[in-house]
Amino acid sequence: QVRLMEHGGGSVQAGGSLRLSCTASELSASIATMGWFRQISGEERVGIAVIDADGYTTYEDSVKGRFTISKDNAKNTLYLEMNNLKQEDTAMYFCAADPSDGATLHTPTFQWDYWGQGTQVTVSS
Repeated sequence: QVRLMEHGGGSVQAGGSLRLSCTASELSASIATMGWFRQISGEERVGIAVIDADGYTTYEDSVKGRFTISKDNAKNTLYLEMNNLKQEDTAMYFCAADPSDGATLHTPTFQWDYWGQGTQVTVSS
């Protein structure tokens, strides 16, 4: 059974940094597209960063230049390095995986096969 588990959320002041990680079990990160999504309370879950099996990355405009997605295939772990955090980055962050390696940043959430439980990031002024 595939499981994704996020770690690394927390509270930080604006301008600060956090690194999220997502460890996959029973799924090889080397063959899957993986992504980070975030959801503000009451709003839809949106994709912010995606990395495919070859390591090609795409970002949502609001996080470009501040967030970096990466993965360690040997550890089956996905990362999201978040720098220069802003209050508007406050959200629940989720990792997701598409074993078929076909998903993109704009693939609807229902087409991603696996999800983590989420980790809260809160940025204060």
